[in-house]
Amino acid sequence: MGTIVTFIFVFGLIVLVHEFGHFIFAKRGGILVREFAIGMGPKLFHHRKNGTTYTLRMLPIGGYVRMAGEGDEEVELAPGMPLSIVLDGNGDVIKINPNKKVQLPNSIPLELISYDLEDELFIKGYENGDESKEVRFNVIHDATIIEEDGLETQIAPRDVQFQSASLGRRMMTNFAGPMNNFILSFVLFTIVAFMIGGIYEADKSNVIGGVLEDGVADKAGIKPGDRIVEVNGKKTNSFEDLSTEISPNSGKKVTLVVENDKGKTRNVEVTPTENEESKQGMIGIQQDKTFKELSFVGKFKYGIMKTLSDSLLIFKTLGNLITDFSLNKLGGPVMIFKASEAVSNSGIVSILSFTAMLSVNLGIMNLIPIPGLDGGKLALNIFEGVRGKPLSQEKEIMITMVGVGILLLLMVAVTWNDIHRFFIQ
Repeated sequence: MGTIVTFIFVFGLIVLVHEFGHFIFAKRGGILVREFAIGMGPKLFHHRKNGTTYTLRMLPIGGYVRMAGEGDEEVELAPGMPLSIVLDGNGDVIKINPNKKVQLPNSIPLELISYDLEDELFIKGYENGDESKEVRFNVIHDATIIEEDGLETQIAPRDVQFQSASLGRRMMTNFAGPMNNFILSFVLFTIVAFMIGGIYEADKSNVIGGVLEDGVADKAGIKPGDRIVEVNGKKTNSFEDLSTEISPNSGKKVTLVVENDKGKTRNVEVTPTENEESKQGMIGIQQDKTFKELSFVGKFKYGIMKTLSDSLLIFKTLGNLITDFSLNKLGGPVMIFKASEAVSNSGIVSILSFTAMLSVNLGIMNLIPIPGLDGGKLALNIFEGVRGKPLSQEKEIMITMVGVGILLLLMVAVTWNDIHRFFIQ
């Protein structure tokens, strides 16, 4: 249960903050946000306010902001379709209901002939099924429509659609999601610094800070506080030296010279095991760490620097992924769940640090220029700025759908690989 709660908190917070970035800048840019959803799948709760329907959905594995004009209409109207409409005191349409399962009080049955809910804002049809009585109603700008699942959302006139906003506002709306993830990481890392009063800095010397239980080093009798001063006859003065000499020797015998805290040395033979993800040799040792207190300003500086350093690490990982692709270097919701299991019993500091790391990870990954991701949308925005005019909506939708298809295939592959790694093997 602790793992489930941690997973929902971590994933939910990251997604909520990401989508809120898109939401707030869309609103400021005059773009209609038709729905702001947390979770996926069937809706559990909904509330409509200021033109936006807020929904909580069953599966806590994501969320989305549905903006007007982005080609994601949930209702398709067609001539001959039966529907009902609700009028205001002036005889204008304020609500359209094509859903047969929903009955609206004081509504007028209509067989649809034609309509325009973007520019002219009208709906025409046969009232009460009487084909001799064709009527035309004006539709108010903020009218709503009932979708297939019963959700009431606002119609999307052209002036509030995404493409009607200026290029700058659209770019900022697309960038705001990743930007909010970076801000969240900074805030959480700063909170962690305030909670513990400072940070633990890795000692760059060759002193062993920790030994993995039942690992190679543990079985060889290496203890925390020992120093590994030589690897295969080569002097090692830092933990980086140790990593450089041990990593290439997966499955091969290595001779270490180990010095204890009393200055006595001994030779130890070990065989590094292979790390499944990096394919590098490891013997199960950790760097020694020292605690460093931070000033009030220093804690904020740490939040910034930690966010930047994690971002650079992700770029390095992406570069490694391109040169040596492996699904084991990627992870989806299953891996996040397993990682949540590991941190759920380690206290709030570990959970917040884990959330901050994932948040900056999501921010960077979303900026990759792949259609369907925020980075892909920004790439199209830049192309529009250089070209002087946007792609047609049909071409943009087609490019996005191709990108989404590729991402879905990759997500399925990553998820299956995670299931196989963590639950089947």
